[in-house]
Amino acid sequence: MSINKWIKQNTESLAGKRVAVSGSTGGIGQQLCKFLAALGAELVLLDRNPQKIDALREMLLKEHPSVSVRHISLDLENVESVKAAAEALCALKPDVLILNAGAYHIPRKKSALGLENVFQINFLSPYYIVKEFADSGAKIVAVSSIAHNYSKTDENDIDFATRTKPSLIYGNSKRFLQFALYRLFEGSDRLSVVHPGITFTNITAHYPPLIFAVIKHPMKVIFMKPKKAALSIVKGVFDSTTKNEWIGPRLFDVWGFPKKKKVNTCREDEAEFIFNTAQKLYNDMKQN
Repeated sequence: MSINKWIKQNTESLAGKRVAVSGSTGGIGQQLCKFLAALGAELVLLDRNPQKIDALREMLLKEHPSVSVRHISLDLENVESVKAAAEALCALKPDVLILNAGAYHIPRKKSALGLENVFQINFLSPYYIVKEFADSGAKIVAVSSIAHNYSKTDENDIDFATRTKPSLIYGNSKRFLQFALYRLFEGSDRLSVVHPGITFTNITAHYPPLIFAVIKHPMKVIFMKPKKAALSIVKGVFDSTTKNEWIGPRLFDVWGFPKKKKVNTCREDEAEFIFNTAQKLYNDMKQN
């Protein structure tokens, strides 16, 4: 099946719908915005880099001259920026909020709340925005990762501040986001948890330069391209997931068109701890 045929069979017009997207200027984010623009959505791009947003806006307008594109400045590492963006989003009342932004292997430092920045960026800041949005009726599409299953939650080290392996630190943050949102939206049809599998984007370009020069070409051949990987997120706009479900590549969570699957990677007691911790951290951030 071609991507165009899949789009025709699995989507419908988004004309009159306002869709907010974080991480819009990355490899998957750009492809996602192209799909959304082609479906007629009004886009609200959440990003900290105005130059990249301007370039993306120009590209989208070239392909879809009638598309509406707005920009809200958002730095997920900065608590005040997150609060301001959440307030601006609530005022715009988007129909769909897509939490696509993420950080993997970046220089480590503490956020204003004393948390590791990867944990702040991938979990707490998106969770804060969603909580501020909780009563809006908007659909939430949260991008997780197969890395969420690389480790289990540590109650004595919730942000993995003592760990050094990037995959564990990243996976822990995605684990918190995924299972906190399952609990927050339990019994609702407003959540889709999705994952794009493994694809060649900036988030995979974290290896030392010499190693990356060797592996980047095989990666491009072996793993899906961002255009196809973005389809799992598109599917999440039109479909919902219940507790412990997600949408991602159908073959080994790595290749193929999107499919909804059960996720059996977190015990109930751990999920309860994650949710209770999420609520506490949200309140701390709200009062900070």
